[in-house]
Amino acid sequence: MKPRLRDTLRDLAGVPVPRFVGGNRVALLQGGDALFPRMLQAIAAARHEVWLATYIFHDDPAARSVAEALVAAAARGVAVRVVVDGFGSIKSLPAVRKRFAGSAVQLEVFRPLDRWWSWLQPGQLRRLHQKLCVCDVPGAGEGELVAFVGGINLIDDRHDLNHGWTDQPRLDFAVALQGPLAAHAHATARAMWTRAHLARHWRSEFRVAAASDHPVGETLALLQQLRGPSTLRQGAARDDDDRPVRAAFLVRDNLRQRRVIERSYVDAIQQARHSVDIAVPYFYPGTRFRRALRRAARRGVRVRLLLQGKVDYRIAALAAQAVYDELRGHGVRIYEYTPAFLHAKVARVDDDWATVGSSNIDPLSLLLNLEANVVVRDAAFAAELGARFEQAFALSTEVNAPMRRGLRGWATRLVVAFAATLYLRVAGITGRY
Repeated sequence: MKPRLRDTLRDLAGVPVPRFVGGNRVALLQGGDALFPRMLQAIAAARHEVWLATYIFHDDPAARSVAEALVAAAARGVAVRVVVDGFGSIKSLPAVRKRFAGSAVQLEVFRPLDRWWSWLQPGQLRRLHQKLCVCDVPGAGEGELVAFVGGINLIDDRHDLNHGWTDQPRLDFAVALQGPLAAHAHATARAMWTRAHLARHWRSEFRVAAASDHPVGETLALLQQLRGPSTLRQGAARDDDDRPVRAAFLVRDNLRQRRVIERSYVDAIQQARHSVDIAVPYFYPGTRFRRALRRAARRGVRVRLLLQGKVDYRIAALAAQAVYDELRGHGVRIYEYTPAFLHAKVARVDDDWATVGSSNIDPLSLLLNLEANVVVRDAAFAAELGARFEQAFALSTEVNAPMRRGLRGWATRLVVAFAATLYLRVAGITGRY
């Protein structure tokens, strides 16, 4: 087999098995105002490679500054590979292509929608929703990699695609990673770019494979690596895993880790002793997730949800509100964040468990989209995230009144459940959510 296809398949198989590793440095970053300067600094310092995966790569000043840094890095010989989602970036993709035209930046589009018949393919409902950037930076520590993971797209914090410019920045978070876990983000970013690349060039790739001496055996062996454990290993796999800071990189994909992010949430909630705080814009959890929240609240755990008060998509708000009364009836406290749009996907359980990432708590994120979260087991990090939670709760309004009762409430819940089930069936997801 020629190296070209072999390397491609190894990149695809490189998505790491979820497990906790120690020896990391994890910095919490709130909003693009904190993330983008750190990202630009890392891109400018990169020696050999930059990998970037994002759902939205917009064309406002914040996004253009990142694009210019990527072009400059490629001009000095750094291998720069960018993958954007074909739906999330559909409006800005022509401008992004134009900015990278003539440069050495290698741009790929995940599931592009550049043909009318593309919209008819059920697989198009499964989108690349990760937000990753990985650079090799001298002096960064073990592996000399710096990775950025979270929920922040390449768009200004005060710019909303549907509602225009706002005075207040959206509430959103990411983390900067250094240490062993950055290599996990690196492998995932490579796999996402490679997947989009292979989808566009598969004919030429497999023509090369067909001309090799032993194409079938090697290809099947590598494809077998795409299957593997789908649960987070809570225990240490090596003695040095107990070094601070212990963290895990979780990827939700459609190959081997279909429900790992959902299970990590549910496991943490089931083990909670005194507090669970979750912030997410799109909230329509499945049966198991809701059961875990109800049981935690009933056994005396303080369970608080921070959801959208300033609504961007009405259907998403209706979906969340459809479960308000059920959860509140079991002691779950629900707050709506009103100062600005809420885009954070973060959670804190007790004093030493926290997660920051791209995954919402709805069927799209938990069952369809490609997502990436970091779970951190560290008291200092959890305390810092907890302080940000308290600031947000102080600016929010607690929901104390019933949402919809009687026939109207029943009809709303039925319509939401039917729409979610239909969407999943069209996407090829069967079974109970």
